[in-house]
Formats: sequence, structure tokens, C-alpha cells
Amino acid sequence: MTARALLAGMGIAAGLGLYGLSQLAEAGSLAGLPLLAAASFVLCFFTALMLMTGPLGAARAALGALLIAVGVTVLSGSAALGFVRAEDVLDSPHVVLGCMILTLLPLPFWIALQRGDWQNYAVLFGESWAIVVRVLAAWAFVGLVWAIILLSDALLKGVGITLIDQMVDLGPTSWLITGGALGLGLAVVLDLSDVVSPSLILRFLRLLLPVVFVVSGVFLVALPVRGVSGLFGGWSFAMTLLAMAGAATVLVTVVVDQDDAQAARGRVLTGMARAMALMLPVMAGLGAWAVWVRVAQYGWTPERVFAAQTAALALGYGGLYALAVLRGAGWMARVRRANVGMALALMGLALLALTPVLSAERLSARSLMARLDDGRLSVTELDPTVLDRWGVPGARARDVLEARAAEPGQEDLARRLALVAPKGGAADRDAVLGALVGLLPLQPEGAAATRDMYLGALDDYRLTALHESCTRQMPGGGAGCVMVVADLVPGLPGEEALLLDYGPGGFVQFTGFRNDPVLGPTIRDVIPAEGVLPQYEEGVALIRAWQAAPPATLPLALNQVAVPGGGGLILAP
Repeated sequence: MTARALLAGMGIAAGLGLYGLSQLAEAGSLAGLPLLAAASFVLCFFTALMLMTGPLGAARAALGALLIAVGVTVLSGSAALGFVRAEDVLDSPHVVLGCMILTLLPLPFWIALQRGDWQNYAVLFGESWAIVVRVLAAWAFVGLVWAIILLSDALLKGVGITLIDQMVDLGPTSWLITGGALGLGLAVVLDLSDVVSPSLILRFLRLLLPVVFVVSGVFLVALPVRGVSGLFGGWSFAMTLLAMAGAATVLVTVVVDQDDAQAARGRVLTGMARAMALMLPVMAGLGAWAVWVRVAQYGWTPERVFAAQTAALALGYGGLYALAVLRGAGWMARVRRANVGMALALMGLALLALTPVLSAERLSARSLMARLDDGRLSVTELDPTVLDRWGVPGARARDVLEARAAEPGQEDLARRLALVAPKGGAADRDAVLGALVGLLPLQPEGAAATRDMYLGALDDYRLTALHESCTRQMPGGGAGCVMVVADLVPGLPGEEALLLDYGPGGFVQFTGFRNDPVLGPTIRDVIPAEGVLPQYEEGVALIRAWQAAPPATLPLALNQVAVPGGGGLILAP
């Protein structure tokens, strides 16, 4: 009961701290870098404290949590200095993911250090998976608590009692409930560590190794027949390879477990693990090659910097695992040592990503300017809007481009910059609409009146996002948008439209429009008649095809189920 009260109290304190910061932010008393630093410290400190209390005493857990929280706060604050506004750092996945890694990954090392040996693999392995289990179970308990609260509130409202609703809306109540439930859930899982242990999850994961082994083996066997020329044009393929390499790494680690006594003993499973370890360098190498092809074609972006870092880690794991197997007997022990070394490498990489050394925004801005200067990137392919998302390095590059555009002979650059909103400001709606008339490819070209009607139905945010997509060049060239006008609902007067726009991560957004007799121009969801909506390379190909020629329309027959009194029910295709 003491442990439960202690952890529940920690959760309540965390909830109060976050609620207090939210109130200070709303009041304007705390903002910018101070607010970011305070929020980083509270989140990191209480996360580390609650996860280490139990495996360690509260005092030792608090000391470790304090050291981790101070380090992460300093690093996140340093990373925030690379952005025009400190809060913009939260839009950088590198920084957020780096802070998460540096908060969570040191926890098993600190626990092992307090037990006498920070390299004790049995402790590192056991505590790492125990943390995963505790977090999942505790958050499931939080969800259950809130489900009970909401059901109770709905039941009491049936008899006119709104007490629960009023209490939840009162000040920090929701924060306290969530924090207290989370702490209590962690305490209960600790009490039942013999029952709720990682062993069950690890045994289930071992069952997945044959599936991953067979799929990877078929891929590698078929690769010489298929050839590699068609594989490296797609960004999604590179990430798929690296994700599969990551899954294989986890499964090999699960098979070797914390020591030889706990490791898998079956010849089939251990043989697959050894073969999988030898496949890893090949898969990681192919993934790294695919990333490099994209970087060589289109330069660095934050997404590609992240992919390159992931590829480097995959190569490290693959090389060490393969070497461990090739050296013969004792390969499992060598894999465990490799895991310790790679965990330290991951923390080092995350740390460097929070500094200017591996700043994704700095590397991306420098790459864009270099490609523009040497002609690998033409002015017509330049997307100036990305610079506004690349922090201070992007802002500086934007300043250089604007100064260059004022020089004689830079008229093309000046016109390109004029197509986007002024740096740091929002574009005027009428100006954006006017610019879209010249930017948005339309099929058929004579449907300008319908296009203008439906563009007017977009809100300012969506309109600005569409403008950015149209000024953004897709891989291989071409504006990142297209609108197709056609009679898609014969029962309604007028024509409907489909709008496709290419997002910064390669994701294609589909938007439908129809002129409702009562509501006027309205936005509708677009769903595939069969299969899934084309994305990434397939989406780019679809946009390019529709830009070249109007697509054909095909009828789609639907039946409805009659409803007494008139009308009917249909299933969406």
C-alpha cells in the first residue's frame, strides 16, 4: 500500500505540474523557451522517476531522474535555439524523438549501475522489457478508469445528476485523475511482476521470427532475378526495408534473451536467428542504398536525414550481428554485447541530433542552397515554403534567396518567391485564390467556373496548404496538385470535383466536392471503390497522369434497401 500511495502521489504531482504549466501558458505568464524548458523538465523527470521507482528506491530513482531531466532539458533548449520560435521545435520529429530516446533509454543503464554493473546485460534486458510491460499495462488501466468515469457520468445524467461532469471540468481534476491512475497502475504491475512479466510477450515475439525469416529470405532470393533497378525509385521501399531490418533485429534479440539459460534452445528457432543475423547486413545495405539514391537525386530533407540515421543504425546492428555469428560458438553472447554498444550509439546519435552537428534543418537548408547554386536544383523546382519549416537555418537561406532575387538576372527566382506567402506571415486569402488560378492544373481546362466555386469552399488553412502543394515540385518535376471536374453524381445538378495535392512527406491528400442543393458547395470524403487510395509513388503517378489528360469516368451501380415510409439504406462503395 505504501508503494501504491507513493507512485500514485508521483502521478498526481506530475499532473499538477503539467496543469500549472498549462495555466501559466494560457495566461501568457510563461512562454517561449522558459515554457519549453519547464515542460521538458517536468515530463522527463516524472517519467523517469515513476518508471524507476520500484526497481530502485525512491531516492536513487529521483537522483537518476534528476540527472536525466536536466540533460534532456538543456539539450531540448539548445535545439530550440535553432528555431525562430522556441515552440516550433515541437514540430521537429528529430528533436521530439531524440528527447524521448534520451529520457527512456538511459533508465535500464541507471538501474543496472545502482545494482553494481551498468553493463550487466541480464539487468539491462530484463528491466527494458519490464518497463515496456509496465507502461502498456498502466496506460491500459488509465483508459479503463476513464471508461468507467464516462460510463458512470452517462448513467447518472439519465436521472439528471451531472456531478461527475462538473467535477471533471473543475480545474486540474482530469490531470489528477490521469496522473494518479497512471501511478497506481504502475504500482499494481510492480506488485504482480511475477504474473505480469515480459516473458509472455517475449515468447509471442519468438513465434514471429519464422514469418519474418521466410519473407526476408524470399525477398533476397528473388532479388537477383528481379533486379534492383526498379526498387530504388520509391521512398516507401527504403523505409519498408529499414523497418523490416528493425523488426528482424528485435526478434534476434528476443531469441538470445538475457542469458544462455533463458535463450531459445530449439535448433530450428536458433538456426533461423543465426540466418536472420546474416541477412541483416544485406537488408540494411539495400535500405541504405535506397536512401542514398533519393538523397543523390533530391538532396537532404529532415525526413531523409532521419532515414539516413536509421540506415546507419541498421548497418551497425547488421554488421555486428553477422560478425557475431561468423565467429562461431558463443555468438549469442556477442550479440548481447553488440546490443549494449548499439544502445550507447543510439543515445549518442540522439544527442548529436539535438545539436548543430547533426541538425536536420541545418543539413537540409545547406543541401538545398548547394543544389540550387550548382544547378542540380532548378528555380522552377524550388519549393521555398519548406524553408519556413526548417527553423533558423531555413530562415537564413530564405533571406539569402530574397536578397539574390533582387539582383539583376534573377527574375525567375523573384517570380518563384512571389508565388508563396511572405516569410513569417500569412498570405491574403484573395491573393492565394488568385495565385491558385495560375498554379492549379485543371481538367478539363474549361471548368474554371466550377473550380473557382469549389476553391471558395476551402477554409484559409486548407487553402494555404493547397497553395503550398501547388508550388511544391513532385519528385521528377511537376506541380504537386491537380483538380478534375466531372459529373460524378448524375442525380445532382452541376458537376463535382476531385482535388489531389502532394504533401511535404510524399502523402497525397484527396478532397471531394459537390454542389449540394441545400448547403451549396461542400467538401466530401473520397473513398476508393475498391482497394486503397494510391499514395506516395502511385499517388504522384496519378497526379501526373491527370495533369496530362482528363481521366475517364465509369458508372458505379448501387442498390438500396427500402425503408418503410420511404427512402432507403445504402452501403458506401
